[in-house]
Amino acid sequence: MKSRQLANVLFKVLGFSVCLYAIPSCVSGIIIAFMQPQTSGWGTEVLRIVSYAIGAGVQVAIGVAIIAMSQKISGWLFKSDDE
Repeated sequence: MKSRQLANVLFKVLGFSVCLYAIPSCVSGIIIAFMQPQTSGWGTEVLRIVSYAIGAGVQVAIGVAIIAMSQKISGWLFKSDDE
């Protein structure tokens, strides 16, 4: 296996791991949303839940971008590698 191919695989694994790290924050936001009683301070809880969802969405977007661009990134890093 050439170094460019190995780098491509490693970047894809990195992208999948970034996507997997988004799951706990998304699940936490959902659990908090269902466990919090709807009281007068509900507005601050909604902001916190939305921040969990936005954070998870950003992590998933970064992971997908890494996966999609893995071949370009590995090609850029290993330009001198002969195919």
